Amino acid sequence: MALSFYYSMPSFKCFIVSYILVLIFSFSNVEARQKELSTDFYYYSCPQVLDIVRDGVVEAIKNETRNGASLLRLHFHDCFVNGCDGSVLLDDNTTFTGEKTAFPNNNSLRAFDVVDVIKARLEKVCPLVVSCADLLAIAARDSVFHLGGPTWEVKLGRRDSLTANITAANIFIPSPSSNITVLKSNFASVGLSFKDLVSLSGAHTIGYARCTTFRPRIYNDGNISPSFKDSLRSKCPQVGSDDVLQGLDLKTPSHFDNLYYKNLLTKKGLLHSDQEIYNSNKADPIVRKFSRDLSKFYRDFAKGMIKMGDISPLLDNQGEIRQNCRVAR
Repeated sequence: MALSFYYSMPSFKCFIVSYILVLIFSFSNVEARQKELSTDFYYYSCPQVLDIVRDGVVEAIKNETRNGASLLRLHFHDCFVNGCDGSVLLDDNTTFTGEKTAFPNNNSLRAFDVVDVIKARLEKVCPLVVSCADLLAIAARDSVFHLGGPTWEVKLGRRDSLTANITAANIFIPSPSSNITVLKSNFASVGLSFKDLVSLSGAHTIGYARCTTFRPRIYNDGNISPSFKDSLRSKCPQVGSDDVLQGLDLKTPSHFDNLYYKNLLTKKGLLHSDQEIYNSNKADPIVRKFSRDLSKFYRDFAKGMIKMGDISPLLDNQGEIRQNCRVAR
């Protein structure tokens, strides 16, 4: 006996209405996802993105260990100026002056060439899909992890800015000479808490600083270990040797650990802004906790990085996806 499928008119109408509602709900969810960051943003459009960035970061660190700290720093300095939008990567042009020559960035930020290499590889596989802002966010995480630190899920979906803001870079990026009041203000202005300030400052457990950056501390700052001060003065005289490098973490500047906080306890923070975090009352218990508990520091640092990555991203149709991270189309 032949089988037949049969819908009564009312039930068929109900089916159609339900199907339309499902479609509307599905499209609305897609639209909503496009208007917020998500960890699976490139799941379909560029599934190789995480592998490509990770491989580029590992290669760069193998070539020069400092690249890890430099990539992490690029993400910090990007997010503190108009949000995480890749503006820090833009070169000067006839329309605007980029942020690279701002006081906290000039002769300080590095690894732009590493970003260029990774972006070129992404463009070969997924042209005009992955933003430079997202590249920085992923590279920062991978740098920390490859140097022995924690990992976290990076939320993605940022778009790139069409311009830069050198004025904001000079105002909002924390300076090596900042006191605790200024540091708190800088972090609060982008929605980061006092605890975020203390935990994210732990990024200085990796990387190096030039003599010009820490010279004011070793000749004018009284809140410093005498032996540490004398040691640094032998490397960094009052005049000359501007490019002499010193590890931000005295013992392990190429390994992401909690020795940065232990240095602060003995007044051996390299930068004035570092030492300001200790002996500032409210921060002291957090610094001592991080110096004793590596896992606690790792957890809070990862939380802080996720929170920082959420600062004012460009989403949906805002901004653009750059082909070259140095140039806005």
